[in-house]
Amino acid sequence: MFIPVLSSSWPVNELLHEWLSVMVNFFVITLEFMGLIVIVYTAVKSFIGWMKKDPATRLRLAEGLAMALSFKLGGEILRTVVVRDMSEIMQVGAIIILRAALTFLIHWEIKNEEQEIEQHAGKNHTHIE
Repeated sequence: MFIPVLSSSWPVNELLHEWLSVMVNFFVITLEFMGLIVIVYTAVKSFIGWMKKDPATRLRLAEGLAMALSFKLGGEILRTVVVRDMSEIMQVGAIIILRAALTFLIHWEIKNEEQEIEQHAGKNHTHIE
């Protein structure tokens, strides 16, 4: 029995590709929106913490931004599913590299901020004794 290979000219392939594009775009937008919500929530909470002079504000802000970038990076990775030509691949690749670099820098900042908080807590602890 001969089963024909689905070619790109078949209406079923075009329909499936359109459905896939719509689904991927929906989830990319959803992930981008989730990242936006995390950024806004973190910014508002950090601003309130800054007004209260909370020493952990910078750490919480950096952690929130790292989380938001993770959502946005997930959206970019998902976007690669429907990329059709090399220029789109290069654009998405550049965005992924940029967001990954930002994530790396934010995690480095988190590590430094955690060390600074620990040192500050250690200084306060030695003054009490």
